[in-house]
Amino acid sequence: MMHTSRRSFLRGMGGTTLALPSLESFGKEVAAAEPARRAAWFYVPIGVVRRGFFPGEAKAGIPKFTGSRKQMTEGVRQVPVGSHPLELTPTLKPLEEMREKVSLITGMDRTFQPGTDVHAQCASCFLTSASAFSVTQSPYPLSRSLDHIVADAIGRGTPFRTLEFSCNSHKDNKESMYFDNISWYGTGHVAPSLRDPRKAYRRLFGTKEINAYRNITNLVLEDARSLRRRLGYSDQQKFNEYFDSIRTIEEQMEKHEEMREQLAEVRIEEPAEALLPRGEYIRLMGDLMVVALQTGLTNVATFMVGPERWDTPYLFESLFEKPRSHHGMSHNQGKYLDDLLKVDHFYMEQFAYLLNKMDNIREANGTSLLDNTIFTYGSGLGDGATHQYSALPIIVAGSGGGRLVTGKHINLSANSGPVPKEGGPHPKGEGGMPLANLWLTQAQAMGLRTERFADSTGTIPQLTA
Repeated sequence: MMHTSRRSFLRGMGGTTLALPSLESFGKEVAAAEPARRAAWFYVPIGVVRRGFFPGEAKAGIPKFTGSRKQMTEGVRQVPVGSHPLELTPTLKPLEEMREKVSLITGMDRTFQPGTDVHAQCASCFLTSASAFSVTQSPYPLSRSLDHIVADAIGRGTPFRTLEFSCNSHKDNKESMYFDNISWYGTGHVAPSLRDPRKAYRRLFGTKEINAYRNITNLVLEDARSLRRRLGYSDQQKFNEYFDSIRTIEEQMEKHEEMREQLAEVRIEEPAEALLPRGEYIRLMGDLMVVALQTGLTNVATFMVGPERWDTPYLFESLFEKPRSHHGMSHNQGKYLDDLLKVDHFYMEQFAYLLNKMDNIREANGTSLLDNTIFTYGSGLGDGATHQYSALPIIVAGSGGGRLVTGKHINLSANSGPVPKEGGPHPKGEGGMPLANLWLTQAQAMGLRTERFADSTGTIPQLTA
């Protein structure tokens, strides 16, 4: 057995701060140890087109934008309360390969505090779920978000207690920070997100020699060569796979740098970065997040695909010929229904890409990174046209080390379909369960000893294994 700890190995690698995955050759006690628990959240803005996302709503009426929670109820098939086999609707189809490792949660509501902006509140309060008017220092019911609370239990031993990633590269900050952030240290104290792939890479994997060595893997492999010869076959495979992923990220960033330089010479109305293909940008930022979770740089991460109500358009490659505004289209589902369904499917493809990547990363005990993570897809709106805070689109992937049930559709409200209501988002959810119940369930699965989170009324027993 090799008497070399990961800590001493990293200290001897020429000043690098690059973390490595667990290797069996470092000792039997390391190989036998239970993998770390991780938690991550994948936030999608503007809600979804319900007829493409939710089981039973394929024939529902197409809502008109009213700025309220008025919805169409014709054609909706009510799903009974309880646990059901997972039905993959058109928007959920990209999850086919991962269907046994994801659960669809329907019937979750959030409280809306009247007198504030719908989009800003749905994003900024997504992971806080504070009760209406319970916070006086902010216009929104915004307190410390769940990711930082979970990090109290599983993030203390990592270099970064939490990491925040965003795929909003625009510099035209038309809206306030409440539209563009889901992670908060506390009321009014935002946790700044990493938005530029190269800056994120240097923060996570930077070395003093990075200006002299453009390829970090060459530097690390040179220092590690003597150790590598003594690794067992299994560890050599892990070692090669890990550094191949780092090299791939570097190559992708080089391509993005070249594209930025070319686009900077073209006169356009929006920032050059915004014209980078959305899918490549999202996947690259996602790759960085996955490697950070894999190597133990952090156990807690948030990933915001895009901001709320940011009217500057994005270029969705393979979908449209020119940049489009997701928010603008959402206000007219009748006209842009097919285009909006394409955007929803596109974002689900990016989520599925990350799930597959995490499921292909083996941990020391033979399980996958995804198996030991609770990775949640969600939005603060149930529908971009109606601005509803009820029946939110939520998918929970991974089991957190076997603590959560997967492969199911868990409906928590007999009235999870559209609910007609006039006069703006209602202060209370109607017929559903507080979203905070899901957050409490996840917090307990991560090891927190708490019986309440924000406006929770209990946990979700159907979700716990």
